[in-house]
Amino acid sequence: MTPFTEKVISVIRSIPEGSVMTYGGIARAAGSPRGARQVVRILHSMSRKYKLPWHRVVNAEGRIALTDDESSSLQQLFLLSEGIVFDDKGVIDLQRYLHHPGPDEDYLLPPPE
Repeated sequence: MTPFTEKVISVIRSIPEGSVMTYGGIARAAGSPRGARQVVRILHSMSRKYKLPWHRVVNAEGRIALTDDESSSLQQLFLLSEGIVFDDKGVIDLQRYLHHPGPDEDYLLPPPE
């Protein structure tokens, strides 16, 4: 696993309940501002294995990026259950719900269980 992948996993794990991050925000926090597409691939391939809160990741517009109706509905349901509100166009207010990792957060992958 690359250091960037490890950091992405740790950043995603750090998103608190009731907050979201964008793909680009995760990439920046993990040290690669242009790595949003890599974040997508990491989420897709490693969410289950690392028990990532994948539902807390949205696009830069505050929208659910999943196009599959079932997955999109499931993500929305998870976010609603955490108190995140969508407007009538399905957009999350990023000013209100966006998680901003602190500069001192150390994104190291914990040892395997």
